[in-house]
Amino acid sequence: MLPIPELLAPAGDLERLQYAIRYGADAVYCGLTEFGMRAAPGNFTTEQLAEGAAFAHARGKKIYLTMNTLPTNEELERIPQAIQDAVSAGVDAFIVADLGVLAMVKQYAPNTEIHLSTQAGITNWAAAKAAYDLGAKRVVLARELDLRAIAEIRAHVPDDLELEAFVHGAMCMSVSGRCLLSQYMTGRDANRGQCAQPCRWKYHLVEESRPGQFMEIGETEEGSYILNANDMCTAPFIDLICQAGVDSLKIEGRAKTAYYVASVTSAYRKALDAFLQDPTAEEYTCPDDVFEELDRTSHRPYSPGFYFGRQQAKQETKNGGYLRHWEFIGVVEGWQDGVAQCSQRGKFCLGDTIEVLTPLGERITLTPEWIKNELGEEVESTPHATMKYTIPCETALPAYSLLRRRVPSGK
Repeated sequence: MLPIPELLAPAGDLERLQYAIRYGADAVYCGLTEFGMRAAPGNFTTEQLAEGAAFAHARGKKIYLTMNTLPTNEELERIPQAIQDAVSAGVDAFIVADLGVLAMVKQYAPNTEIHLSTQAGITNWAAAKAAYDLGAKRVVLARELDLRAIAEIRAHVPDDLELEAFVHGAMCMSVSGRCLLSQYMTGRDANRGQCAQPCRWKYHLVEESRPGQFMEIGETEEGSYILNANDMCTAPFIDLICQAGVDSLKIEGRAKTAYYVASVTSAYRKALDAFLQDPTAEEYTCPDDVFEELDRTSHRPYSPGFYFGRQQAKQETKNGGYLRHWEFIGVVEGWQDGVAQCSQRGKFCLGDTIEVLTPLGERITLTPEWIKNELGEEVESTPHATMKYTIPCETALPAYSLLRRRVPSGK
């Protein structure tokens, strides 16, 4: 019998953790201010970790802590205390890559689950079983695996070893993120959470005897982003990933915004629930509004990753930026008697059509007839960061609903 997969969302800070859970995540993964593979987000203090764990557990959700960098000798002495503090805070599992850290978790947190990180590069069932023998409850599979390889791993490992796989987000041009480009070119070590993403840069060619003469690399005048990978999107075939035996569906993006986390989590919640309604059906159809929602966040062109073979994991060499068709403009803080109380996150003007995304995944369209500031004065726009304002809306809007609008053409 196939497991009921959890939907695992990223949380770069406490706000993003709360939005992930409100918008449908079964579990979140996050990091402390050190020892995690994402140094750019705000991350969590021990106190914030405890607050996040309490928020998650009160709603029947889980929280996993990333400790998956490759620590130095000097850092090792701080890890036992960090582990013990995290256990006291209430984390449900540690995500680790280093064998020394794994041993420390077993020593200082013997009753807490261990998940072996994708940084460990689990690409076959022997490696997965070795991780299990070392004490791992779960392995986060390498992104380079196709569906058949995952199913074969599932068939060869113990039933109680859980498999986790990435289903959405940025792809790394190097095998399982083991990249040295950033360290070599900028001094920022990708294996310690500091990747500068040089694979996303646009490059020119310089000939040794012609210094200062930069020649475009590519077949067009726009040049070429020769290392730039597309983003992964698996919503159309989420059924196949579940049927391969995956226990946890992981969304990438701890450095992404709270809006991104909420929107993408909401979309995959809807996609997964559509599959779970009839997991034995011969054919799965992803709901149309899932695709529509996944176009409402900034993203690179989508591909299926490696799930159907390496030839499908395409690169976007023509453009280095994001596709951005919608922008986040506000948060609903309350609603009463046909009036929504909102907090500004981006400017919009009277006459603009707004779309609201609720925590239940509903989308509501409205064109407010007026905007009032905190003093009750009618205004033409919301120009001030985090300003409070009200707008009319006949439909009751839950708190934490998100407001957005289409990006004006030409912007």
